[in-house]
Amino acid sequence: MRRLVYLTVLAGLWGGAIFLKLFSLQVLHHQQYARMARGRQELRIEIPAPRGTIFDRDGQPLAMSVPAESVFIDPRKVDLEVASGLLAGVLHLDRAQLYGSMKQALENHRGFLWIKRKISPQEAANLRALHLRWIAFQRESERHYPNGPLAAHVLGSVDFEERGNAGIEKSMDAVLRGEPGRIRLLTDVKRRGIESQLVSEARPGSSLTLTIDERVQFMAERDIAAAVEEHHAVSGSVVAMNPYTGDILALASYPTYDPNKGPRPGENRLARMNHAVSVPFEPGSVYKVITLSAALETTPLTPDSLINCHGGVLRLPGRVIHDSHSGLGLIPMAIVLAKSSNIGAIMIGMQVGQQNMYRYMRAFGFGQRTGIQLPAESPGKVRKLEYWGKTSLASVSMGQEVSVTTVQLAQAASVIANGGMLVRPRLILKKGDRPVPPAQPVRVVRPETAITMRQMMEGVVLFGTGRRAKVAGYSVGGKTGSAQIFDTAIGHYTHTYNGTFMGIAPLTNPAIVAVVTLNGTHGEGGFGGVAAAPVFQVVAGEALRVLDVPKDLPEPESPPKTLVAKNEDMDDLSIADLGSNQPNILEEGENEDGGQGPGASGQGVEVRSASSQSPVVPNFRGMTMRAVLTEAAEKGITILPDGSGVARLQDPPPGSALHPGERIRVRFAR
Repeated sequence: MRRLVYLTVLAGLWGGAIFLKLFSLQVLHHQQYARMARGRQELRIEIPAPRGTIFDRDGQPLAMSVPAESVFIDPRKVDLEVASGLLAGVLHLDRAQLYGSMKQALENHRGFLWIKRKISPQEAANLRALHLRWIAFQRESERHYPNGPLAAHVLGSVDFEERGNAGIEKSMDAVLRGEPGRIRLLTDVKRRGIESQLVSEARPGSSLTLTIDERVQFMAERDIAAAVEEHHAVSGSVVAMNPYTGDILALASYPTYDPNKGPRPGENRLARMNHAVSVPFEPGSVYKVITLSAALETTPLTPDSLINCHGGVLRLPGRVIHDSHSGLGLIPMAIVLAKSSNIGAIMIGMQVGQQNMYRYMRAFGFGQRTGIQLPAESPGKVRKLEYWGKTSLASVSMGQEVSVTTVQLAQAASVIANGGMLVRPRLILKKGDRPVPPAQPVRVVRPETAITMRQMMEGVVLFGTGRRAKVAGYSVGGKTGSAQIFDTAIGHYTHTYNGTFMGIAPLTNPAIVAVVTLNGTHGEGGFGGVAAAPVFQVVAGEALRVLDVPKDLPEPESPPKTLVAKNEDMDDLSIADLGSNQPNILEEGENEDGGQGPGASGQGVEVRSASSQSPVVPNFRGMTMRAVLTEAAEKGITILPDGSGVARLQDPPPGSALHPGERIRVRFAR
């Protein structure tokens, strides 16, 4: 009986222990063991979300995601020597490096190892032909840029996780990326799939429509590349922009790269820099547009106001400023701009004053980011007034002691083109199907100031330093700049230049502004009027054609010859130290930006031709300034224009004999 009691008690204790264990497994620790079981039986597979497509303004794809496959293995189930040798041969990998990765994964008891991400279709076919069960594939997506390098600095690129690392791909990554989906896969003891369950669907990223026009972008990239190579520049950039909306039609930077390919050994270190947005430079004479605009706003000066250019030499505290042509005395302010007189710009800037000059620098957008939707934008540099030296106003008036970017210059040119409003450059036209409205414009100058500046800028192209920027059938206004580059290591300016042209077309109803910059050019052939203006001519002409802008001038039967006298392009050369805080680097006799070419004299606008005959004075009365200058150029006559409108008076009178070297003064009035 006692034995029976012991057995009963023992059975009860045994049963109780089993019950407690079951209670622990099924109740107390159920969730913990369930998680462990799921961890052994289930796989969670991420479904990559297709990245949003990027289109140009006409719906042409610039960046898209295409299907791709990646290869992975379980290192615990393979012979490492055999697997590494086989996979390295088919996938063109380094065998020793692959073996090391596989061995490390095995030692860490990892059951998953990527072998190669996003393999080519041929590589995938070669692997499948081996019929090896331990080779597994994962469907992914790969970013593809169908036009290769086209708009590379705008688009940017992505990494292996398809996350943006440059350009629009980076700045708009959250919009483009989307959200990945997930699948729960139930497996057997050999990790073979038995049943799958969709946990969440992948949500594709939103598409973006850019303001870029593929055709204009192509022309801009082609011509800036050719100009950089021809003039032996270090880099170059172009920005073409709608002056009313701020839409960037083209933003080109050279040297460039192919975003379909990662960085390669020996690649030019400048290739992935966006020189239009991220690299500031001294603008030189193009800045005189701001100086004269400020003068029209804050002083009694008009285009006809006479400016004393002091015979081409101006002495300042610790400095001597030279115009590159001597002999300039009293000339109209319009001619100061057309012939790019540094001394004339300084005298105008002195009347504007430091306070007003600083205020308009900031109002035109310098010293601050434009807000363009690209990473690493530079604000440029505008020094606060308390840091200006004794001659800083003189330097700033001719475009020094200030640094700008190409896109900032395009924004500033738009103020003149659209009637005085500052508009922010933009690259995003639509997010998905939702239009992105442009930023609210801000008034900078009066409409009449903008119109007057356009008229003066037309003179730069008609008879000044920008004659190579003429576009057949369209009126064009612009400004050249050729600023010497300051070497901070040696404390002197070098004989390399930033050559720039800033232009507007057509002047009657502006539809496009474009700025071209070549950095690090050499010699006179790298000046703005020679190197940058011809690029503007092509890019602006293509943009006007693409936009179907009506022509406002009759086209000549044959292409007009651009008549430029020897050394005429030195007119916009800038050489000056950075103010009284810098050592004086100018010696007596060195050239400065401005004036006419060496050997010229007088105060007028010279229009020359190869003809040496002494013509009879023609009758210019009733003709526009453009028509007068065109006819004078054809006949080899030098014109001294005065006023604006149509020709009313001229001296000598029509029909008189014109002696060699004699000039004709023509009075224009409305």
